[in-house]
Amino acid sequence: MEEIIKETIQEEKVFKMGFIHKKDTVYWKAISSLFLGSFVTFASLYCTQPLIPLFSQQFQVSPALASLSVSLTTELMSFFMLVVSWVSDAKGRKLIMGISLLLSAMLEIVIALSNNFTSLLVLRALQGITLAGYPAIAMVYITEEFEPATSGLVMGIYISGNSIGGLTGRMLIGALTDLFSWHIALVFIGVISLFAGIWFWLNLPDSRNFSPRPRVITDMLSVLWRTAKQPSLLILFIMGFLVMGGFVTFYNYIGYPLMAPPYNLSQTLVGFIFVAYLVGTFSSTWMGNLADHIGRPKVACLSICIMLAGCLVTLFLNLYLKIAGVAIFTFGFFGSYSVVSSWVGQCAKTDKAQASSLYLLFHYTGASVIGAWGGRFLSSYGWNGVVMLTAAALILALMLLSVFFSGSMRRKENQNVAAC
Repeated sequence: MEEIIKETIQEEKVFKMGFIHKKDTVYWKAISSLFLGSFVTFASLYCTQPLIPLFSQQFQVSPALASLSVSLTTELMSFFMLVVSWVSDAKGRKLIMGISLLLSAMLEIVIALSNNFTSLLVLRALQGITLAGYPAIAMVYITEEFEPATSGLVMGIYISGNSIGGLTGRMLIGALTDLFSWHIALVFIGVISLFAGIWFWLNLPDSRNFSPRPRVITDMLSVLWRTAKQPSLLILFIMGFLVMGGFVTFYNYIGYPLMAPPYNLSQTLVGFIFVAYLVGTFSSTWMGNLADHIGRPKVACLSICIMLAGCLVTLFLNLYLKIAGVAIFTFGFFGSYSVVSSWVGQCAKTDKAQASSLYLLFHYTGASVIGAWGGRFLSSYGWNGVVMLTAAALILALMLLSVFFSGSMRRKENQNVAAC
């Protein structure tokens, strides 16, 4: 009886605080809105990745230039996430997220009408800026508006929208491009995104636990600078730069050898290569749990070594070995992404949100910078050059990890000596 009374009191407290809880009529509407927003955001972000070889051929541009259709978008999104998160403090969460979804959907349809590569790049750059308004704020909305007992579940559903959206977008683009054209494929993604944006506007509840307040841009800069100066965090940021850079470079250009002799795979079949993302759903959870038992440094090292092994396996000519290499590489990436992301939160004693934002900035900047270099390596050395660049980035990440781990061990020893 006493336990029932306690549970009832707790439920009443949660309701009074204005949290969205399971008994609330808007609970599933809110979850579906956040999932769909996440789904279309990442479908739009990576929809041109399987089209990079096609852009090279149709617009007569180099692989490095064609890859800007992805890297330019991700880079601008990561930079403007820092700004938009502060704008949402002044203007409101739902307003900024809703505008982001609707504008990016309309831009997707306009991008499909591009008849030259310059206009396509300009529009993709604008889309990167508009997309920044969703992922930067959705996680904050979840922590603010859902009761703590269910926020973990809701966050998991939101993150699943990231991976499923990225995977589905790539596969749909590949199949529809083969059946019709890349123009039709992008229109299809744009229309889906538009409907998702409308659903979001109509069904996501307004913030109950947040009120807009003015923010000063100089405050943001001082907080970011203070965070970036911490050595342990800076090492993790650079690791994110290198690992994500290697990952996106690998996926940007894997289509080139697979669509060329002796394989001659179609656009649809190359799009299905991204099914390998599904192994990441398992590895991110499994590696995260393993890190709790044996420590983050060891699991991060293991994950990056798995990436390196998978990357090298793709040097074999046998198609099945190449595909196996892609799966191994992807397994390692999602494991390292999960571990390093949580590691950032642990190392940041204060300003955790800003630390996460900076990590994402380095993360996507690596995708843009190393991804662009990958095109040059492909042009000069073929797929072997892409593997060489990716492997170099991963080896540098392992070297940084060893520096971080040895520094951490020295700090522990000093603490133990001081305690004695």
